[in-house]
Amino acid sequence: MRQLFLFFAILTSIISFAQKKEINQARSDIKSRSNLEQAESSMRNLLNDSVNRQNIKIYETLADAVRAQYEVANEKLYLKEQYDTVSFFNTTYRMFLAYESLDSIDALPDKKGRIKLNYRKKNSVYLDKYRRNLYNGGLFFIHKKDYSSAYSLMDSYLDCAKQPLFTENKYANDDYIASSAAFWTLFAGYKLNKSDSALKYVDLALTNKHYRSRALQYLSEIYLINKDTVNYVKTLHIGFTENKKSKYFFLRLMDYYNESNQLDSAMSIVDTALTNDKENILFLFAKSNILLNMGKYSDCIVICDTIINKNNKLPDVYYNAGVSYINLAVSLEKNLTSKRKNRTQIISYYKKSLPYMEQYKEMRPEDKEKWAPSLYNIYLKLNMGKQFDEMNAILQDLYKNN
Repeated sequence: MRQLFLFFAILTSIISFAQKKEINQARSDIKSRSNLEQAESSMRNLLNDSVNRQNIKIYETLADAVRAQYEVANEKLYLKEQYDTVSFFNTTYRMFLAYESLDSIDALPDKKGRIKLNYRKKNSVYLDKYRRNLYNGGLFFIHKKDYSSAYSLMDSYLDCAKQPLFTENKYANDDYIASSAAFWTLFAGYKLNKSDSALKYVDLALTNKHYRSRALQYLSEIYLINKDTVNYVKTLHIGFTENKKSKYFFLRLMDYYNESNQLDSAMSIVDTALTNDKENILFLFAKSNILLNMGKYSDCIVICDTIINKNNKLPDVYYNAGVSYINLAVSLEKNLTSKRKNRTQIISYYKKSLPYMEQYKEMRPEDKEKWAPSLYNIYLKLNMGKQFDEMNAILQDLYKNN
């Protein structure tokens, strides 16, 4: 038993000696600014052993190894020498994490329950000078479309406000670019399809006046992906209320209300939009669609003619007007008595529909499924034999291929 105890004592001594040697070698490398990556790696390997998880000397050496790498790169930047930008910003990120880990160990109580902070003040003062590079690095990776790295750096920038290491810096109160960083975490999280990450700082992101509209757009997309319809529509309404000329919020509200057959709500949005911009073609066209779906065909035609007078290059406006005239005719053909009584008016509606539908056909020749059945009906009602035969052939070919 005594021999076994002696064996473990010797083994422990050997391990301890090897560990001290490794730490000393790393510190020597740090001092000489050589083999810095190896110094960092060796300290991380030591920390993989649970026995070393509270060894503050290892944490200190690790932090200093990463700091030395940062300072070498920063010196090259200052001297306008060539340097690896990706490596520089990644090193910045690792440096902050390393010092935050060191601080968490420094803040542990001793055997008597006392906490004596030996590193916090000097480390927080040092890191404060370079914190902005976390934000700059985040923007760099955004432009590179490396959204994972971008998120990590922006998240680290914002997380400093919660770290005990930076308590005296009062970042939560004094940081003027925090809301911008929060927006970029929302953006990067959205790009990564990680909703929880994207929403982590969303309240702060929405306080940024410059990015607020875009933040609401990404937020609505996240709610849509998560099938959170209530918050999706709520966010679109907020965005539309604040940006009544925005196509983004307007079109998505139109899609939602039209698809859910909430036409009165859709009309309310359109009328609000037109109050602020009564000449807007998009808003007018949206109103024509709603009126068509509501069965208010005469009103739809009026809106369509208004649009055509402003812009005669929009095919779907002609289609809406043509269909409206056809539907007015069909409404009078509901029974034999009405059909006989209103024959003149019915023919008039079909005649009025004709130029609109033929214009649509000319502008959208590929959309046979839409104009062919309508023109078939018009030519039949107006007894236009030659045109009817041509349209009949098109429909037969269309149905045969389908």
